[in-house]
Amino acid sequence: MDFSSVPLPTGRHTIGKQFDFEAGHRLPGLPPEHKCSRQHGHSYQVEIILTAPALEIPGFVTDFGAFAPFKKFLDTELDHHNLHEILPFEPTSERLAQFLAGWIIQHLQPGIPGRLVAVQVRETGRSWARFDVEEW
Repeated sequence: MDFSSVPLPTGRHTIGKQFDFEAGHRLPGLPPEHKCSRQHGHSYQVEIILTAPALEIPGFVTDFGAFAPFKKFLDTELDHHNLHEILPFEPTSERLAQFLAGWIIQHLQPGIPGRLVAVQVRETGRSWARFDVEEW
């Protein structure tokens, strides 16, 4: 079979990379009887999603190795911390996803190809929040 005859359609390429960290938090803005107002912890999973209309050599949206500073940030600044003590907002998954998107835009986006599309944060295997970045 001649694979060179297969047409390559136009469109966008999208990639995702998943990271994890362990952290505790509580949401003091909730009523005392709400279980999330008490100290508890999660095994967070964070997925970052990038897109590009064209690929960089050798065929990447972004080399996954370019995300090493983000992994280091999670490991040193968030892992095994009480998030409500270090973040300037109540650490819901929604706000955490938005915060992490801002960190990526500020610290990674200027130096890597591809555009950040979204950040998804999972607290458990059955619950997640996603922040979709508007075009900027």
